[in-house]
Amino acid sequence: MQKMRKVKMVVLAGVVLAAFALTGCEEIGKLMGRAKGTAQGPSGAGGAQGPSQVSVITVETQKAVLTTELPGRTSPFRIAEIRPQVSGLILKRLFEEGSDVKAGQVLYEIDPAPFQAALDNALAALGRAEANLAATRLRAERYKDLLRDKAVSQQNYDDAAAALTQVEADIASWKATVKTARINLEYTRITAPISGRIGRSGVTVGAIVTAYQPMALATIQQLDPIYVDVPQSTAELLRLKRNAGNQEGSELNKIRLVLEDGVPYSQEGTLQFSDVTVDPSTGSVILRAVFPNPEDILLPGMFVRAVIPEGVNEQAILIPQQGVSRDPKGNPYAMVVDAESRAQIRPLVLDRAVADKWLVNKGLAPGEKVIVEGLLMLRPGTPVNAVPFGAQPGAPGAASSKKSVGGA
Repeated sequence: MQKMRKVKMVVLAGVVLAAFALTGCEEIGKLMGRAKGTAQGPSGAGGAQGPSQVSVITVETQKAVLTTELPGRTSPFRIAEIRPQVSGLILKRLFEEGSDVKAGQVLYEIDPAPFQAALDNALAALGRAEANLAATRLRAERYKDLLRDKAVSQQNYDDAAAALTQVEADIASWKATVKTARINLEYTRITAPISGRIGRSGVTVGAIVTAYQPMALATIQQLDPIYVDVPQSTAELLRLKRNAGNQEGSELNKIRLVLEDGVPYSQEGTLQFSDVTVDPSTGSVILRAVFPNPEDILLPGMFVRAVIPEGVNEQAILIPQQGVSRDPKGNPYAMVVDAESRAQIRPLVLDRAVADKWLVNKGLAPGEKVIVEGLLMLRPGTPVNAVPFGAQPGAPGAASSKKSVGGA
């Protein structure tokens, strides 16, 4: 009985496996039939995918002004620290802090009383000396006549002549003293040596000041025009001179500024000079430019970025930055469309960024078509359908001349 049961179970298992095998074959056949029908389509014809569509620009040469953007700081065109030239008590302050002052304008007034007294004393002494001059000169002249008649001795004449010389020397001395006293009296009115904007006052009314003290009473800075000092490395300076070469033109002398908030400054400046000494700690020199500042937008010590022209490239090749990719080593390259409408790789040598484009030194030639859109998953040798960059669907070639690099 047990043997019969085992035989029945084996036979039953075989039947079940055979049923599953038949069902699987039918399903696989159905799936293959569906896949085949899908590939052939309703008509049974092949449906191979067409070439990828890409947007291209045509490389053209153009004239480009090469520039370098460097950080810099503003400094006043002229600066004067106000210090007293005589000692005394500050009686008045005659300016408003932060205002514009003119050269010669009175800023402070020191108590003039002691200086007026010194002037009066010198004038009185001068008057006394001048009063003795006439009598002393007449005496010397009479003694000179009497000496010829042997009426007086030589010693008497010499004493009279010496007295005359002494009076004349006293007069000259007192005249110098009067001049000094008058100058010191004028120094009690402290005036502005230059025109410009004056800062805060370092003293108040009633303060005692001393002549030529270390602390300035105030500082005047001329802000229109204003200097911009730009440190530049010696390598950049050599490149600037090399690129400029013998090129001439007003554009190369004009410098533009970009303010701290990224807004371009409305006025153009002029390069004045390059320092002749290299800073050994930084290996840089200072370039100084002067800018008009009629609205006082630029203040001393402000951080700016100076756009300095290097020269003009008459045959520059510029391509949009989106058309340049980099390999895993960081080397730049571009994809171009060859004569057989296939994508190809071109290694590039880039110089710098010019606005939103790259300046290409090597790797591209005029007339080549650079792919700027449709680069995703694109491989060398892939067939492509090139359309002008920016062309509207249904209007191929509409933007061909407009979007080429030379006319961008």
